[in-house]
Amino acid sequence: MTAMEEEGAPPSLDVSQRTDGRSASQLRPLQCSRGLLARAHGSATWSQESTRVMAAVYGPKPAAMRKENAERAVVEIIWRAKNGLPGSYEKEAEVVVRRSLEFIILTALHLNTAISVILQVISDDGSVSFFPML
Repeated sequence: MTAMEEEGAPPSLDVSQRTDGRSASQLRPLQCSRGLLARAHGSATWSQESTRVMAAVYGPKPAAMRKENAERAVVEIIWRAKNGLPGSYEKEAEVVVRRSLEFIILTALHLNTAISVILQVISDDGSVSFFPML
């Protein structure tokens, strides 16, 4: 046993190669396809090995009174977990995604409307659930 291990310091880990054979700098293979849902205004799936997420976009459409904003479109995000009811993680994910999309979408062009984005986690081997919330 080394002096550091005797003092309670954690042993050093060799991160040069991951358990699945990838190096520390390699990503899992990514795949994306779009236009899968006929009734959505836009849809896509994103997968990274065993992790798969589907997104559907609806709108801009007339906003409900409680969501209405006279100056811009309202962006609504619904994050659906693989199973179970949404918890604090899903709510935090909704906030992060909404804030990100509000910078991309030209909401000022669509007054008094709502844009809904629904994200469904189909399978997750850690690529989504490990996502750190800011």
